[in-house]
Amino acid sequence: MTASRQPSFEVRVPASTANMGAGFDCLGLALEMYLSVRATLLSQPGARTRARSSGVRGTSALPKDPDQNLIFRAMRLAAEREGFDLPRVRLAVQNQIPVAGGLGSSAAAAVAGVALGYLVTGRPVPKDAVLRYATEMEGHPDNVAAALLGGFVITFTRPDGSVAALRKRWPKVIRVIVVTPDVELETKKSRAVLLPSIPRADAVFNLQRSALFVAALEDRRYDLIWDAMQDRLHQGQRQTLIPGLSEVFALPRIPGLLGIALSGAGPSVLALATERIDEIGKAIAACFGRHGLSPMIRNLEAAQEGLNSSQKYVSLT
Repeated sequence: MTASRQPSFEVRVPASTANMGAGFDCLGLALEMYLSVRATLLSQPGARTRARSSGVRGTSALPKDPDQNLIFRAMRLAAEREGFDLPRVRLAVQNQIPVAGGLGSSAAAAVAGVALGYLVTGRPVPKDAVLRYATEMEGHPDNVAAALLGGFVITFTRPDGSVAALRKRWPKVIRVIVVTPDVELETKKSRAVLLPSIPRADAVFNLQRSALFVAALEDRRYDLIWDAMQDRLHQGQRQTLIPGLSEVFALPRIPGLLGIALSGAGPSVLALATERIDEIGKAIAACFGRHGLSPMIRNLEAAQEGLNSSQKYVSLT
């Protein structure tokens, strides 16, 4: 069989953490773990759209069936909204982001898919459209904006459904420690335990601290971050779903530790620190280890760059 060279489009999207404690559904940070997807156009008669995936455990949640695959679904959503036809493609997925780990795996897939929807039809990728369509799939904009733009983001959604995001650089001195217990927690389940309404005092508590978090980073008042990452909206309810999480939040302050929060909907825990990185990671991991959850510790940098795309030609047989 003669090999043919077909255009191929590749996107790379970072992982992300959201909320940062008090900033529920509005604060996000991109992290240096990546989802890479290559979409190769298929011109052979009878060729079918399909995917193959590899990477961390749970990556098989991105199935071959286009109707079930989140990346394909995001591509289709972009095409439907913009009124163009998708060509048949072969997807090759390489994923470093834990699935159902609270590190933005679904947001990365949605961003990758929407962007590829434009690329495979020869169109430029408008970031405002990617932000809106991926948020429509994800349900909240914080992880999506971080994955798309990189760095630290502050987001909000307008009444008409459009989304705005302000990107800010993350201080290099602040390292990110992510501890992931060996348990999957779907966002849907994690959101189901949240209260339908909250007391005004709790709303004010979080408003104050989410604003303080942004200001503390801007003015390098890292001594205020511990207070700024306290929360009354979601972490208390989610402790019931993650054995050991209450113990994590009860840890004494260690020199160099700036703050601890649940990463997104969990089960991963996020710690911000300037020193004693290994000691802090082990202390958090021990809380989960006592419950038999075999946690994984990742010492990460913030990803200053978000969605990245390229085009090349590959040989198909």
